[in-house]
Amino acid sequence: MYDYHTHSNYSDGDFLAAMLAAAQRQGLDGIGFADHCNVSADPSQQQFAKEFGFNLDLTHERRRDAIESLRERYDIAIFDAVEMDYRPADEADIADFLDTATFDYAIGSVHTVEGHNLHDETYFGAKSREERRDVVETYVDRVVSMIDSELFAIAGHVDLPQRNEALRGLFSEDHYRRIASALETSRTVPELNAGRVTDDYGQFHPGPAFREILAEYDVQFTLGTDAHTPESLRENAEELAAFVERWDVDPVVIQG
Repeated sequence: MYDYHTHSNYSDGDFLAAMLAAAQRQGLDGIGFADHCNVSADPSQQQFAKEFGFNLDLTHERRRDAIESLRERYDIAIFDAVEMDYRPADEADIADFLDTATFDYAIGSVHTVEGHNLHDETYFGAKSREERRDVVETYVDRVVSMIDSELFAIAGHVDLPQRNEALRGLFSEDHYRRIASALETSRTVPELNAGRVTDDYGQFHPGPAFREILAEYDVQFTLGTDAHTPESLRENAEELAAFVERWDVDPVVIQG
């Protein structure tokens, strides 16, 4: 099994070696380090990246050197990847960065709407239901734009607002079909993301109703633990393996 979505201390995860040791113990065939990266020229986005240490645009070559060294010590495929924050306004900057950085692959993720991270329950919880529906509508618009850009091999957690109790349940069937239709004709593949499957949310991304619609469009998945620690890698990989076995899934393999 290949896990294409993990994080290291080059963003908000544990040490590379600790994550690799956990992946090897778990019997994974490969692991992709897709650390957070934001190349937006927007001052608020730049400040967020500085405050949270999401500086892979500055450190990816150093991480690449570390990965090359670690490949000699671990019997597992290691992918030099990135999880890019996507906003339509940043598309040209993202394209330029990916063209020069030459990662094995890139995950595109929409993490913010109205300048706020979609995990922010206080900000979005203060809005009316109609306003929250508009937030989800904007999110879907951005995910479709991200897929249509053809910049990314993988679309990250394509129903991310479901993690936020203030936004949960606001996706419509039309939203799901818009995303599925975009994926149907794109090189971009969604992931089955286990980042919140063991917490209070308790679901994969995308959720069951969304997966049914994606199946109608014959859209396949990669697998991603979205793990930030060795323990979460173990737990989430076990959940993914159980899902694959139960539903006889044949995940997409990305050629790095």
